[in-house]
Amino acid sequence: MPGRPQVKLVGNMHGDETLGRPLLLRLAQELVSGWARGDARAGRLLNATDLYLLPSLNPDGFERAREGDCDGAAPGGRENSRGKDLNRSFPDQFGAAQPDLEPVPEVQALIAWMQRNKFVLSGNLHGGSVVASYPYDDSPMHEPNGIYSKSADDEVFKYLAKAYASNHPIMKTGTPNCAGEQFETFKDGITNGAHWYDVEGGMQDYNYVWADCFEITLELSCCKYPMASQLQQEWEYNRESLLTFIEKVHMGVKGFVRDSVTGSGLANVTIAVAGIDHNITTGRFGDYHRLLVPGTYNLTAAAVGYVPMTVENIEVKEGAATGVDFSLQPTVLVPVPDPTPAAATPAPGSATNATAPVKAASPTSLHQPLQPEDFRHHHFPDMEIFLRRYASEYTNITRLYSVGKSVEQRELYVMEISDNPGLHEPGEPEFKYIGNMHGNEVIGRELLLNLIDYLCKNFGTDPEVTELVLNTRIHIMPSMNPDGYEKSQEGDRSSTVGRNNSNNYDLNRNFPDQFLPTTDPLQPETLAVMNWLRAFPFVLSANLHGGSLVVNYPFDDDEKGIAIYSKSPDDGVFQQLALSYSKENTQMYQGSPCKDMYPNEYFPHGITNGAHWYNVQGGMQDWNYLNTNCFEVTIELGCVKYPNAEDLPKYWEQNHRSLLQFIKQVHRGVKGFVLDATDGRGISNATISVADLDHPVTTYKAGDYWRLLVPGSYKITTSARGYNPLTKTVNVGDKGVVQVNFTLSRTDAKVEEGKTPVITNEDTSDPSTKEFETLIKDLSAENGLERLVLTSSMDVSPYRYRPYKDLSDFLRALNLNYPQITNLTNLGHSVEYRQMWSLEISNKPNQSEPEEPKIRFVAGIHGNAPVGTELLLALAEFLCMNYKKNAAITKLIDRTRIVIVPSLNPDGREIAQERDCTSKTGQTNAHGKDLDTDFTSNFSLYSGIGEPETKAIIENLILKRDFSLSVALDGGSLLVTYPYDKPVQTVENKETLRHLASLYANNHPSMHLGQPGCTNESDKNIPGGVIRGAEWHSHLGSMKDFSVSFGHCPEITVYTSCCYFPSAGQLPNLWTENKKSLLSMLVEVHKGVHGFVQDKSGKPVSKAVIVLNEGVRVYTKEGGYFHVLLAPGLHNISATAEGYQQKHFLVQVRHDAASSVVIVFDMDNRIFGLSRELVVTVAGATMSALVLTACIIWCVCSIKSNRHKDGFHRLRQHNDDYEDEIRMMSTGSKKSLLSHEFQDETDTEEETLYSSKH
Repeated sequence: MPGRPQVKLVGNMHGDETLGRPLLLRLAQELVSGWARGDARAGRLLNATDLYLLPSLNPDGFERAREGDCDGAAPGGRENSRGKDLNRSFPDQFGAAQPDLEPVPEVQALIAWMQRNKFVLSGNLHGGSVVASYPYDDSPMHEPNGIYSKSADDEVFKYLAKAYASNHPIMKTGTPNCAGEQFETFKDGITNGAHWYDVEGGMQDYNYVWADCFEITLELSCCKYPMASQLQQEWEYNRESLLTFIEKVHMGVKGFVRDSVTGSGLANVTIAVAGIDHNITTGRFGDYHRLLVPGTYNLTAAAVGYVPMTVENIEVKEGAATGVDFSLQPTVLVPVPDPTPAAATPAPGSATNATAPVKAASPTSLHQPLQPEDFRHHHFPDMEIFLRRYASEYTNITRLYSVGKSVEQRELYVMEISDNPGLHEPGEPEFKYIGNMHGNEVIGRELLLNLIDYLCKNFGTDPEVTELVLNTRIHIMPSMNPDGYEKSQEGDRSSTVGRNNSNNYDLNRNFPDQFLPTTDPLQPETLAVMNWLRAFPFVLSANLHGGSLVVNYPFDDDEKGIAIYSKSPDDGVFQQLALSYSKENTQMYQGSPCKDMYPNEYFPHGITNGAHWYNVQGGMQDWNYLNTNCFEVTIELGCVKYPNAEDLPKYWEQNHRSLLQFIKQVHRGVKGFVLDATDGRGISNATISVADLDHPVTTYKAGDYWRLLVPGSYKITTSARGYNPLTKTVNVGDKGVVQVNFTLSRTDAKVEEGKTPVITNEDTSDPSTKEFETLIKDLSAENGLERLVLTSSMDVSPYRYRPYKDLSDFLRALNLNYPQITNLTNLGHSVEYRQMWSLEISNKPNQSEPEEPKIRFVAGIHGNAPVGTELLLALAEFLCMNYKKNAAITKLIDRTRIVIVPSLNPDGREIAQERDCTSKTGQTNAHGKDLDTDFTSNFSLYSGIGEPETKAIIENLILKRDFSLSVALDGGSLLVTYPYDKPVQTVENKETLRHLASLYANNHPSMHLGQPGCTNESDKNIPGGVIRGAEWHSHLGSMKDFSVSFGHCPEITVYTSCCYFPSAGQLPNLWTENKKSLLSMLVEVHKGVHGFVQDKSGKPVSKAVIVLNEGVRVYTKEGGYFHVLLAPGLHNISATAEGYQQKHFLVQVRHDAASSVVIVFDMDNRIFGLSRELVVTVAGATMSALVLTACIIWCVCSIKSNRHKDGFHRLRQHNDDYEDEIRMMSTGSKKSLLSHEFQDETDTEEETLYSSKH
């Protein structure tokens, strides 16, 4: 309620410190019951105070804690469920960087709660000691203890702490006598937090520094989790302390700040106390409560747009607050004074106070710069000749270029002025002016032409101009809306004739918006400027308008769409920038610009927050700030939109100093380089974060960065993928820029502790390869693709849809006109026997080049969504036209095999109807089959049952298995999906697939916003514009699932527009929106890991299996080459081939280059699963045993043979009984005898002897 202070008490922040929890519940019960029964004290308190009790900030930790655990020995109870100490997780005024709040939802919730409410007083109830602790909880040195870290309100905090401690029977003694800390004492039972021990990221300091709330921390008992039997005693100890503490919210000074004219309360007015460097602000009703100890004070109330008011000698007594109301006069006759000394560290978003304008002195008393003499309105032909003349006359400092064309094909010219035109000099900031965004607001157009004249003519003679041109790269676009200008009329004061472009769209409502989706189609002028802004590292910009006289700064709108102050994180910087312009324009600075047209309109110091003036959705300045590194303001240059020509000299006189001073602001804040500690090279796309300012910027390709800041002390952190972050404290003065360089060390070393080798980019001595690697790195840098688009010699502009016959003729024509780089083939036919064309673009289109990556673009799988078909035809023509004309595109074609299949479903396309945004007519093929459900795993059966279109794609594209990437274009939304489309499917290589999809979306001007704005409710919010197919519309038999599973090729599906079949008039915009994304795929296909596999003799090993992260498999091609796309980071790779030993290694994949590897296989030494050495040893032993056995057998055989001969001799000497037998044996065949002899050889020696005796 208005005038009632808000108090909060928070308990159980540490889950195992539980006493605050039951005490707050008991307090609530006591107060409510007391109020109900008419207790005077409870009535006074509740009738005059808004009291908020939060018994448990950490309920998860409480559930893990154990009753009776006095010292916190039970594991896990103190922290939240993610292991985070909540009282170390808040933003800290001395902290190195903004903390990560994602793992502490409790902290996020509390901060949001504090932002919604205007709390004045707070207590944070803990346990583990008995003492009242007050800010600050830490110090800049972060010494463990013993440092008294004094806040500006140290006396107030000691007073509040004593109010609690003096009413607590144990705390007031100052000797808690806690177990293990019997000698710890606290004078009067209170302590400065940091003096006790340093706590970085504590809640009480956050309350005071950033939330206007005075909070102390109350340690209530030595035992953290006392037994329930002790709770009544603890309540009696703390009851009076709690009530007394709450009542102290009514001390000090209170009152209202109102508008003296309307009488309404003024929110966000600064209340400053002389001598105390800590201001508070008024609440939504203009009410304020400033806690102060008894004494005499001078208070000042100050607000933008009002005369500050000071009330002196205010006497504050013990007890109730002194009432002091302020009534502020709405005037801007004098600037707002600074009521207190500037703090060393500005609060987030704070601005330096304005000072009275001082007329800038001439750069030198001896030199007067040359002023423009030709003042007239320049229609487009006149302006074009003017620009060409100055570009030809001042070639040493100018370059004229165009960023695109208007609807009526007028060039959007930009004049660059620099000592090295056409070149970004590392470390030099880039600045831009844009004029004539609204065609009938023409003052900016003419002023910028005057500025070009002034800079060119005075360079080299005037010190101020010379210094600007030498140290700044200046880009000037005189007219963003040349079509609208040609429809406007001189003398127009306030009409809208010519305001919009030729499609009747307001260009300053046409940019993607942060709060609400922009429903209008992006216009050619808008898209051209967006691409331009991404192509250059702009730091500062101004957009020149007309119709008032004020500098307008972000944000231009808010989430509610109403006129309200919409503060950006850099609100202080923007105020400083705006004032730098307005102070040089006397009439603007006075703040009452158009009294005859808008008598009640005034702007303090000639500046205003955009949304506070009026709400603008889709404005250009907000898009600059949110999507690039560029800070932009909008400058209204005059009340009359199209003044008569004779008035133009007056506008130059009023604004030319402002124009120069504003350019100088690009040299404020901090700049420097981010370098690699290993090789000293600049790190592109590194992030520069400033603590407490939620707006990071990124480095350009040489590692250079610029960060505009107001004077103060800052913690600046630099981080980059693959590097350890680094934080520095930087003091920014009020003059010039501070240079701070960061040298980052790589994180790779942490991985190399294992035995698995880490492979990074292979250094090649081939100059052409190195040159191409440099190209890929440049194109991967921020704005690299924008530069490629802007520097393309030729562009195309699709203007109609092509039916099947025209499509066929167009492809044949491309092949006939560019035979050296194209090859047109027929993959197969549709149901109705239309041919399915495939166009290859390569420097050797008819030859196999397995070492080059191969990419395919396909479209038209659904015939009712033909936008993709036209985009691919435009891409094919764009590439062919720029071959040998644009160096980058030429190199890409020379080193890539590009396959374009524009129409997979030509039969469906023939029956689809233009402007049919939701109809399914033509979606299926002539058999009524949705082809994106026809890619099943039973591909071996396709000869009999598959659709002919599907069969052609599978056999002649997917199963060739030689593609590294596939991009499929479809329609019906504005997003990208990645595999799998089938439900409940484990996604292998998910990070890489998502990375590829995000790459396309991020290079699209609106897709990455994740708000397609389609009628389909499921498309309302797609984070990043990327989603797994099954999570969006799951189905079986999709082409991309088949491509990944059986073609070993990652495929993403791009949905190019909400409308399936938009009008042909939208094709140019659709091409412009998707061109950079399509080109990004050509760049990305050259990243990941590529290399070849060979044996020790250098022989290539084809059909080797490359396994990625123990999941995805690819196979080496002819010549042993392989290529696989992987998301940036560290990846496990193993390689196997029959007859060779398996290889394992780690590969570090960068975001801007490929990792080249050469895998050399060793012969597999294993035989039957055993090592070769063991097998050879065993075999040798076996052979030796066999030889020895053979020798033994031979010896035995020899012995037997001799004994048989001896037996026959003895038989001849026997008696006559044997003679007859011998005769019989002698009459038999010799063979028979020998046979018996061989049979006897099997007998043992004993048997032979035995037979001889008989």
